[in-house]
Amino acid sequence: MTEFAANSHKGHIRDHNEDCYEADPELGLWLVADGVGGHAHRAVLDEIAARNSQSNMGSTVVAMRLEGDNAYEISWVGDSRAYLFDGELRQLTRDHNPVSELLARGEITPEQAASHPQRHVLNQSMGVSGSIVVQPSIVSGRLLTGQQILLCSDGLTNELDDDSIRAELAHHSTLRDQIDALINAALRAGGRDNITAIVVGEAPTLLTT
Repeated sequence: MTEFAANSHKGHIRDHNEDCYEADPELGLWLVADGVGGHAHRAVLDEIAARNSQSNMGSTVVAMRLEGDNAYEISWVGDSRAYLFDGELRQLTRDHNPVSELLARGEITPEQAASHPQRHVLNQSMGVSGSIVVQPSIVSGRLLTGQQILLCSDGLTNELDDDSIRAELAHHSTLRDQIDALINAALRAGGRDNITAIVVGEAPTLLTT
């Protein structure tokens, strides 16, 4: 059975944890969902409010299905992310927001994206009504020996950049230690949102850099 570790924390600011995760290694299914709320999802919420629908009912989601031959398929809506870690860290998903589109077109730099005023605004989210058409994105591949998949909410990635995430994954020798290190690092960095992470794969080989 595929190894994994998962954890979720409400952070230092929020009264409640609107993140959730599901892990079913027998089905080969893992997912992280982040409840829609606040300015981070203003584009979606404005559309809901304009149509007098219920607000704060949406969610971002990133989900992975892993087959017996370690072929994986990852689907997502919103800005919850998936990364591949094998000593290096590579983002597999692309956030559904205007800033990611600008970055993909080369119109802004990563440094500009990190401080862009619309970096938390989403184009789409699950569970909302109105004219917004939800179009999940999908990537697929094969999980090789020594590789791991990280699924996480934006409570992690808003506090830690990719280099910091890589460092925490690289310097801990069990999946549980990796997850605890990521959550604790995000809390130390501010913990301004709910934080959720899942690591799926083999226990890592401890790195020194």
